[in-house]
Amino acid sequence: MMQGGGFPIDLILFGMVAAFLVLRLRGVLGRRTGYERPPGDRAGLPVPPVAGPVPAAPATPQRGVPDARGPVGQALARIRGADPNFDPMGFLGGAEGAFRMVVEGFAAGNRQLLHDLLSDETYAGFERAITERESRGEVQRTELREIREAAIEAADLRGTIAEVTVRFVSDQVNMTTDSAGKPVAGTDAVTELTDIWTFQRDVRSPDPAWKLVGTRSA
Repeated sequence: MMQGGGFPIDLILFGMVAAFLVLRLRGVLGRRTGYERPPGDRAGLPVPPVAGPVPAAPATPQRGVPDARGPVGQALARIRGADPNFDPMGFLGGAEGAFRMVVEGFAAGNRQLLHDLLSDETYAGFERAITERESRGEVQRTELREIREAAIEAADLRGTIAEVTVRFVSDQVNMTTDSAGKPVAGTDAVTELTDIWTFQRDVRSPDPAWKLVGTRSA
């Protein structure tokens, strides 16, 4: 993924909603590849996230947890041994919420939201992309239609540092426009995208929040 008049009231409301969702996610908690869906599944340009409420997911994603007997399943068991509150399915639910918030927060340029959910190094990369986009006068419009799948692909516990990697398959509409409103990147077609995100947490920390530390395409 690595994107006068009075003060916009919608931006204030978005910030309030985002702050509430971050608090809800703290405990349970790329570039893309894919194909465009046929023209019959196309929709018009989405409304930027700052212009209205975040749409609810239309369906529960398919969630995948590795076999407990395999290497990844055993790593998850070690994480749970170090942190009895850790639950892979509950973690996936929080990861899905974080995925939605980060994707839409990046498009909206919501730095505070991203800062709360990303590691310092990862946030720095996102912030640079937002700053470059703003310097060109571009606007990114993103609509996350559906998270189809969220599956744990890898896990590790090194000392007290736990890492869990999740594969997300989602349907999105992404388009970047210039200052004149002309498209410069992306498409208004619904596209299936695959992202691999890695979350990290110190299991000895009193802070239950997982931070996003890496993103890549499948």
